[in-house]
Amino acid sequence: MPLFIGIVFAILLILGVPIGFSLGITSLFSIIKSNMPVLFNIMPQRFFSGIDMFPIMAMPFFIIAGDLMNRCKITDSLIEFSNVLVGHIRGGLAHANIVASILFAGITGAAVADSAALGSVLIPAMEKDGYDKDFSAAITAASSIIGPIIPPSTIMIIYGSIMGVSIAGLFAAGVMPGILIGLFLMLMTYFISLRRNYPKNKSRASLKEIWNTLKKSILALILPVIILGGIIGGVFTPTEAAAVSVLYAFIIGFFVTRTLKLADLPAIFLNCAKNTGIIFLIMSAASILSFFLASERIPELLSGLMLSISNNPYVVLFLINILLLIVGMFMDITAALLILAPILHPVAVNLGINPLHFAIIMIVNLNLGLMTPPLGACLFVVCGITELSLEEVAKAIWPFIVMEVAVLFIITFVPEIVMFIPRLIGIV
Repeated sequence: MPLFIGIVFAILLILGVPIGFSLGITSLFSIIKSNMPVLFNIMPQRFFSGIDMFPIMAMPFFIIAGDLMNRCKITDSLIEFSNVLVGHIRGGLAHANIVASILFAGITGAAVADSAALGSVLIPAMEKDGYDKDFSAAITAASSIIGPIIPPSTIMIIYGSIMGVSIAGLFAAGVMPGILIGLFLMLMTYFISLRRNYPKNKSRASLKEIWNTLKKSILALILPVIILGGIIGGVFTPTEAAAVSVLYAFIIGFFVTRTLKLADLPAIFLNCAKNTGIIFLIMSAASILSFFLASERIPELLSGLMLSISNNPYVVLFLINILLLIVGMFMDITAALLILAPILHPVAVNLGINPLHFAIIMIVNLNLGLMTPPLGACLFVVCGITELSLEEVAKAIWPFIVMEVAVLFIITFVPEIVMFIPRLIGIV
């Protein structure tokens, strides 16, 4: 049965069937093959129960908040602030690109949005400043995956909802890995910039310049503080924090910067409906397939197979990372998470691995798929901006992939990096 499910799912993906429908059709064929028609009666109930979770209400709110802040035209101020901070380093605009992604992550929590918003501004600016076009595209795509790792993050909300892991804990645990990825990308950027003699700012910014640019960015930078501070401080739940972030973005856009108009709202709500509709369809269809897999005891079989190789947690984590890196190259991140988390999470917990630690490993790993060919969504975004081919961007991005895979294995085998902030604030 596992082979049959894998073959059907793979054929549907190759044929270009949308991932949500692929999951549903695979479930349908699997139930037919199992010769258990009673399962058809359960399908509608599983379809709706897959999204009947209060925490995932945070997702549309965070999407709306991100769109509102984007339309407030805060991107330029964040880029300017980032450039003032790190522009004096060799390859200054490339470093500013990375820092801006870290700051932007606290607003949108979406890699594709990061690639589009920052890439449309920074890639032309980097080209004008003498950077190679493929390098500019590669660093934009590579740094954009920090978005779903530093909170807020919709993928963390999904994981926490389906696996019963604290969303506040996930938000806290994602901060250090996100910053570490940024530092490793900056290290590689520095060496490439030295070799290619990319430009830098003539002098280090003064404290006055830093303060002046900070004031321009402060309205955007306050938002992640409100979200994280409110959740960690127990003021509100993640869902309530998401609603508060929408209210904050609405007030900033309409009454402070005055860049938003009532005419902008229909497009923002429509975009939210499209994105959440896609994600909810995937979650519902994956819920049916997950139920069928559980009824066939497939998770237990795969768990037993993995543990038969080794019961050493480090060996198992290594094997899981390799599996996820391969899966992430070919499957949508949400679908991969919904299918594999219920299988792999119990294996990790049974080996004594902290659920929070394993969740971050899985989230970071699958996010790498957004920048790896052949189906990396962020690659396609920067290809659209630069008009470069996928092959050209993929060739330029591999040094950054190496650095991010290195970070993945560091946080895998040094769990304190992930657990430091949750323990510091008493979540763990």
